[in-house]
Amino acid sequence: MNSQESRVRSQDGKQVGSRQSGVDSQEGKPQDSSDKPQERGLTHFGEQGRARMVDVSEKKETLREAVAKARVFMKAETLALIKEGKVKKGDVLAVAQIAGIMAAKKTWDLIPMCHPLPITRIDMNFYIDDQKNSIEIEAIVRTKAATGVEMEALTAVSVAGLTIYDMCKAVDRGITITDIRLIKKSGGKSGEFVRKEDK
Repeated sequence: MNSQESRVRSQDGKQVGSRQSGVDSQEGKPQDSSDKPQERGLTHFGEQGRARMVDVSEKKETLREAVAKARVFMKAETLALIKEGKVKKGDVLAVAQIAGIMAAKKTWDLIPMCHPLPITRIDMNFYIDDQKNSIEIEAIVRTKAATGVEMEALTAVSVAGLTIYDMCKAVDRGITITDIRLIKKSGGKSGEFVRKEDK
């Protein structure tokens, strides 16, 4: 069974809510590679310059994990409604959690050149920042496969952010979704990546 986990925390680290059935991530010694671009060229183009899905059949299956984040800014009143559970459409973060999980599993169906992968873990975490009137979304995705899950993690936080917007747009159409980024990835031939500013 795929393990899935969701935590909601305030900025000071206090856990507001939790849903868990997970596998702990492995400890490692990441090297910062945010400023080290890949030396090889783009792989999604064939000899004739046409787009293609990369053949990963010869690659070794390894344990791979990716972490992505996004931030959603809104009015203070909107954030209060979310925290108090008073948004008319329902529990905003619970719906965003489900949306993020579903999006990660359907990434291959949304992004043309992504491979369908056997995802073994999806965690969706939400961190509330009262000072900035924002919610930071974090997705942790894991698989044992021949290619990584960076796109799955990025898709998860993107769709979770869009879901927050959809749930709250009736009271705040100025909500902004920003800072969608890969935080770290591990596994595979390219090794470990850790974004410098998020270490």
